[in-house]
Amino acid sequence: MSKISNAKYEKELARLQIELVRLQEWVKHSGHRVAVIFEGRDAAGKGGTIKRITEAMNPRICQVVALSAPTEREKSQWYFQRYVAHLPAAGEIILFDRSWYNRAGVERVMGFCTDEEYKEFMRSCPEFERMLVRSGIQLIKYWFSVSDEEQERRFQRRLTDPTKRWKLSPMDVESRKRWVDYSKAKDDMFSHTDIKQAPWYVVNSDVKKHARLNCISHFLSLIPYEELERAPVVLEDRPPQRGYVRPPMADQTFVPEIHRDLLK
Repeated sequence: MSKISNAKYEKELARLQIELVRLQEWVKHSGHRVAVIFEGRDAAGKGGTIKRITEAMNPRICQVVALSAPTEREKSQWYFQRYVAHLPAAGEIILFDRSWYNRAGVERVMGFCTDEEYKEFMRSCPEFERMLVRSGIQLIKYWFSVSDEEQERRFQRRLTDPTKRWKLSPMDVESRKRWVDYSKAKDDMFSHTDIKQAPWYVVNSDVKKHARLNCISHFLSLIPYEELERAPVVLEDRPPQRGYVRPPMADQTFVPEIHRDLLK
C-alpha cells in the first residue's frame, strides 16, 4: 500500500485541525452535545487519533475520558452508571478512549464478567444508546481495525521504545494469544449494537497516518457545524506601567537552563 508523504500528511492534518477548532466554537455556541467512542484492538491507533483531535482544541470543551478498572463500589453499580457521569453537557465534546464496550470485549474474552452480565449488556446497550440519542446527545462510534501482522509489528516496536513500553500491559500481552476470541467478540458486539441511531464506523488503521486523517475528516462530516463570525480582536498599545518595582531576580529560584550546555 502506498503511504501519504509526511509533508502532505502534516499539511492535511493542519487543515483538519483548523476545522476542528471551528467545530469546537460552533458546539460551544450552539450547545450541541457530542460523545465519541473509540474502540478497537490493542495498538490499533485509537490513542494517536484522539491526540491529534485534541491537540489544537480547548480542553474545557473537548475532553478525553479514559477510565481505569472499576473499583469494588463501581462493580456493584448499574453497569453504565460510571460512564453516565462523563456524558457531555451542552457545548461539550467527550471522547471516550474505550467505553462501556469493555464488557463486550475484554471482559467477555478474559472472563471478567458472567455470561448473564454479558447477555444483559447486549440486551440493554442498544436501548441505552437510543435513550442517549433521544436525549439530544450525538453519539458517534469508531472501531479501529488493525491486521494481526501490523498489531504484532507495533507490539514488537513497543518492546524497544522506552517511551512506549508502558503501553504493553499484561492485558495487551494476553490479547496476543486470543486474536480469534477477540474477533468473535467483536463480531457478536457488532451484530447487537450496530444500530441505526448509533452505527459503528470502521477505521482501517494499518497505516496510522491514513487512519487519523480519515477518522478526523469523517468525524467533521457528521456534525452540521458552520464557521461562526467572530469580532476581530484588536491588541491596543499597552499602557505605561507605573508604580511597580520588580523584586530582585536573585531572590527567585529559576529552573537550570540546560539548553546552554547543549548549544556548546
